[in-house]
Amino acid sequence: MGQLSNRTIAVLSENGFEETELTSPVQRLKEEGATVHIISSKAGKIQAMKGDHEWTISVEVDKIISEADADDYHGLLIPGGVLNPDSLRKNEEALSFVKAFFEAGKPVAAICHGPQVLISAEVVSGRTLTSTKTIKIDLLNAGANWQDEEVVVDQGLVTSRSPDDLPAFNDKIVEEFAEGVHEGQHA
Repeated sequence: MGQLSNRTIAVLSENGFEETELTSPVQRLKEEGATVHIISSKAGKIQAMKGDHEWTISVEVDKIISEADADDYHGLLIPGGVLNPDSLRKNEEALSFVKAFFEAGKPVAAICHGPQVLISAEVVSGRTLTSTKTIKIDLLNAGANWQDEEVVVDQGLVTSRSPDDLPAFNDKIVEEFAEGVHEGQHA
């Protein structure tokens, strides 16, 4: 029995997610006993990238966003990659799904470029987080307090900079998802 044996976690992603930023956290969540659902805008499979150019593995989608309900999940994970967050932040259903986790006080984790989705969901103002340095200015302009740390936790919001930070990120998401609702987590 892992720490997350009674938890169901949503992983919101599109094509172009950074491979290890989805596979490593998902593996860790499953090792801790969580049920994990890959959620995307279309049924079928989504494809990973390694870096900015190399398409790699495909991952089966469990649910499409229009059929997913944040009430069914205990936490949300948003992997990075350049293309994945860019697609998600243009999708109103995806942004509403993200906002629902913040409104319910549920833990949310985003890595690398993933916080771009949080900017578009308008949930970063006044929050402390990190990301890849390339979106630091975007986060500051959206009212966030940006820190250059391997993992930053702010009332159930867990963020990291890059795949190099995955060991610390994975440890923290397990901890925060296990804790559940955070009073300070808000939209």
